[in-house]
Amino acid sequence: MIDETVAEIREMQTHSSSVVAVKATEALAELLDREYASLDEFERDLEQNAGVLRRSDTSHASLHNALREVERSVVGEAASIEEGKRLLEDAIDRVVADVESSKREAAANAAETFSDGETVLTHDYSTTVLEAIETATADGIELSTYVTEARPRFLGRRTARVLAGNPRVEATIVVDGAMGYALRNCDRVVLGMTCISGETYYNRIGTFPLAATAAHLGVPVTVVGSSSKLIEEFHFETDDRAPVEVMREPIADVAVENPSYDATPMELVDRVITDEGVRDVE
Repeated sequence: MIDETVAEIREMQTHSSSVVAVKATEALAELLDREYASLDEFERDLEQNAGVLRRSDTSHASLHNALREVERSVVGEAASIEEGKRLLEDAIDRVVADVESSKREAAANAAETFSDGETVLTHDYSTTVLEAIETATADGIELSTYVTEARPRFLGRRTARVLAGNPRVEATIVVDGAMGYALRNCDRVVLGMTCISGETYYNRIGTFPLAATAAHLGVPVTVVGSSSKLIEEFHFETDDRAPVEVMREPIADVAVENPSYDATPMELVDRVITDEGVRDVE
């Protein structure tokens, strides 16, 4: 289960950082079925596997926080293997519940900020943003949305399909290069987040030019996510995806760069919404 989860995260089959954190945490349940000769062996195995899961994606702060919390709750806290396994099981349940509840509360807080008839633009695939829109429209309002494709993996198409299933949402998809065109018709931009560290907002590639264009046009940018993604000190490492995602038939002597994430200055963000509330960026 752990090896399969690591492979899935590395291949980005799971796109939501909250879902990644939950999957990685739940994968540690595999250790509950293993046999150990000593408590030290159990704790070393936990630390080793938590480290492997953390290294599977060095960009998701919520994943790192979740796994660190499990380790803190177990290592050095038990007097026996049995007690250690009990602590691990309890920690997994608690951490998963915390991640999921934080996401729900952030979405609920964001839902309260939507206005009837508002037109918003979103990028990539954020389950928190989608839940916020679902909650807001369930209360009776209607929205118009623009969704960028989020190339090269076209994750925006997945978002558009979800929005199209909501009868109170008018969904329009545009190519990433048309963001300036679409923003002129929008009241604001609503985005998810991978994490915020210091004065930098990390999210899927394409976020920086989108936020910069929105700032130029005077369209406010709102970022939504769990407070566990706000970290003062976090060494964010972006990764390069396979060149074939950009160009299926390579051209001789042409290099292909395919970064996964953008680093966007927080000065381009107007509002951050988490499970702890709504904060306007100064």
